Amino acid sequence: MPSVSLVDATSLDKDAAVVVGVHAGPDGPVPEAGAAPIDEALGGRLSAALTALGATGKADEVVKIATLGLAPFGVVVATGLGLANGALDPEQVRRGVGAAVRTIGSSVRAHIAIGDTATAGAAAEGALLGAYAYTQYKSQAKPSTLRRVTIGVSDSRDRDARAALRRAQVIADAVTLTRDLVNVPPNDLYPDALATRGAEAGREAGLEVEVLDEKALRRQGFGGILGVGSGSSRPPRLVRLRYLPARPRGRVALVGKGITFDSGGLNLKPGSALSGMKSDMGGAAAVLSAVIAAAKLKLPIEVVATLPIAENMISGSSYRPSDVLTLRGGKTLEITDTDAEGRVILADAIVRAAEDSPDYLLEISTLTGGQVVALGTRVIGAMGEAGFRDRVVAAGNAAGEALWAMPLPDELRAGLDSQVADIANLPSDRWGSMLVGGRFLAEFVPDGVPWVHLDIAGPSWNPSAAHDYTPKGGTGAGARTLIAALEDIAAN
Repeated sequence: MPSVSLVDATSLDKDAAVVVGVHAGPDGPVPEAGAAPIDEALGGRLSAALTALGATGKADEVVKIATLGLAPFGVVVATGLGLANGALDPEQVRRGVGAAVRTIGSSVRAHIAIGDTATAGAAAEGALLGAYAYTQYKSQAKPSTLRRVTIGVSDSRDRDARAALRRAQVIADAVTLTRDLVNVPPNDLYPDALATRGAEAGREAGLEVEVLDEKALRRQGFGGILGVGSGSSRPPRLVRLRYLPARPRGRVALVGKGITFDSGGLNLKPGSALSGMKSDMGGAAAVLSAVIAAAKLKLPIEVVATLPIAENMISGSSYRPSDVLTLRGGKTLEITDTDAEGRVILADAIVRAAEDSPDYLLEISTLTGGQVVALGTRVIGAMGEAGFRDRVVAAGNAAGEALWAMPLPDELRAGLDSQVADIANLPSDRWGSMLVGGRFLAEFVPDGVPWVHLDIAGPSWNPSAAHDYTPKGGTGAGARTLIAALEDIAAN
């Protein structure tokens, strides 16, 4: 990851690829105000060059202009910001800068000439996220040459801008860790491996760490996690990480689904659905990253993360449809579909997290295909206690992730009734499956605890081409929302 720093807006040199923003105007491309020093260095030719190259200023459009010795820098990278609507929106900046940095190529340094001190943090975040590449398993990987990113501002000593820059680094580190974990192939990221990586990262951040193996899970009554993991030769784990500041203002529980690979179990997934199933631990990765970020940001709240981790596989010991599992706390669960395994391990984890008497509970998971049907691959579905749900949605949207508040209708509970157990994991009626998943999880949250369930089934994994600051593969979805929600709780 390149270093990022603030510099004077006119601090330009020949080694930098200079990134400018371009709006879509009614009569063609319109350079954003931050591009003024660049246009001046080019003798006022920037708009004409953009028009000649067919630039429109639409979002995710990147056009490069070689300066041919006319300026003290070699290339201008013009990135589309879309329509101008008054003050620059931070997400416009993140996306525009991210798209530009993805295309920089062999440059060692990038200079961002977009916005000013108010958007410096967004520019840094976009640059760091856009610079991401996962090459661990490439035998002849070509590492990025980008080593330094400078953000041009009118006052490089501005305290707010410098604080925003530091926060952007923490956010980028969190998203990078989440992406890295999601991208690891499942033969290398099985339950014990994810638990070990999580524990090591937690200890490095100064967190209290607890890891339960299969024997401890059995002793402590985690029947859901054990049931889902029973078909794998790699037994399940549960990881707990605790950040405790000196004088915490409250306690927040985070819970993240950690299915390291989901075959569907005996209700086997179709072959076309299996290739992305290494991403089924995206919720656990986001929670791990968020609790580490809370420690780095020194938030004045206690954060306790619970990561249930299992591999949902097929063997003679696999759990079956019609099995009844006894969950943590004693509630019994009839398995009607082994491919609805995420909610099973989350039920155990939510019960355990609630035993700490948190003031708030946030759970995140790649839970349902219904989320993708309802909201697509870029919008996170948010369910839970309405007041807290709306706070989390607002915080996540402000952080640059798209969230949409969804209901949890009471009538959906009847479909989860079981003739032989307290509850079934999936109804025979598949309508509203995203909401049903949330309604199931609600059964395990104690009354009076503000809580939210975030379904990131689609947003966690990008199977298509990269866009803005989002790479192909693991996206890091949810990490920024969790961090923003923790900051909101800490501040209020």
